[in-house]
Amino acid sequence: MNARGDSLPLSFTKQLPTGALEVELHAGADELDALLGFAARANAKRGFLFVSKVLGKHWPVRPHSMLAVHARLAAGVPEAPGPVLFIAMAETAVGLGQGVFEAWLRAHPGQEALFLQTTRYRVGTGPIIEFEEAHSHAPRQFLHLPADAHEQALLRNARTIVLVDDEASTGNTFINLTQACRRFNPALARVHLAVLANFMGAPATKALTARFGLPTTMGALIEGAYRFTPADCPVDAAPAQRYDAQAERGASTAFGRLGLARALRRPEALAERLATTIAPGDKVLVLGTGEFMHASTLLGAALEARGLDVVVQSTTRSPILTWGAVEHALTFPDNYGEGIPNFIYNVAPGQYQHVLVCHETPAGAALHDFARTLNARLFHYHTEDDVEEVPVR
Repeated sequence: MNARGDSLPLSFTKQLPTGALEVELHAGADELDALLGFAARANAKRGFLFVSKVLGKHWPVRPHSMLAVHARLAAGVPEAPGPVLFIAMAETAVGLGQGVFEAWLRAHPGQEALFLQTTRYRVGTGPIIEFEEAHSHAPRQFLHLPADAHEQALLRNARTIVLVDDEASTGNTFINLTQACRRFNPALARVHLAVLANFMGAPATKALTARFGLPTTMGALIEGAYRFTPADCPVDAAPAQRYDAQAERGASTAFGRLGLARALRRPEALAERLATTIAPGDKVLVLGTGEFMHASTLLGAALEARGLDVVVQSTTRSPILTWGAVEHALTFPDNYGEGIPNFIYNVAPGQYQHVLVCHETPAGAALHDFARTLNARLFHYHTEDDVEEVPVR
């Protein structure tokens, strides 16, 4: 038995349409059904997906459940002197990372920290770090450096870097990003990985400090290892990323791409106004879009605090098959204008009485079409305090 009371190990095999996924759990088995499901991906590089049930991406989640997970991962960050740099990995873990950062701030009043997210969109003309997530369907990513002088100082003076993602499987992307960060901040002295699921396996986890070249710790709700044997089956090769350095995608600089040294405010006035339009017992879905996730969590939490029946989720560029933890899929054009398909999973038209779509981009044809499909309302976040409801046409 481990400290959580799990019987070790727990091993099983999932037969996916794309191959066989063998899983061995070392910790967190008692929470497996509450935290994870399994799905098959239309991705020749990786034909499976661990579907988080607390992330708010592919599965609807109660806001209070998400916030509780944020607090658990934040509590696992070791105490250390100096500013702490939190980096959330796009696309899937942007909201998770921002939530962990804010939970850490609440638990450490008076201490300084900086939040940054990686992104697949260029914003502005400032300096960036470019790196790749090799197994991803959209491998090219960027980390923008802060434009604000105080946030630049936090970045230069950070001693601990906390990298947040939904899962860790090889650690290679984390290592690449950390090495890049050390080039502009050689004083970084410690790495912490905060993930929902660590599937690197025990030997690889123990070797993290040697691989990173810095003292490295891991905080995860589930730990184990996996092996995937692909089946001989066709995989959709539709592109999931089209990069154009000159293209304006409508991505905002206000929510973490250029850095934040404080928590975002909950939209209490907006939630109060919306609550008057929602009948008791109505089911409400607050939906983020792409990398724009945390604002929808905060709106969902503000509505839930008013006694409403709310779940939170987000659209994604990740192509997943309808199997296992993915029972329903809708496809629609992306609202960032890349010309690639986007998806929403486990949401069917008519499933919710109210669908509130939170977006950072201007409301173009793609968002209006999407809103009509779900009978949704559109909310354009210019800033955290300037949210415009856009009439659906």
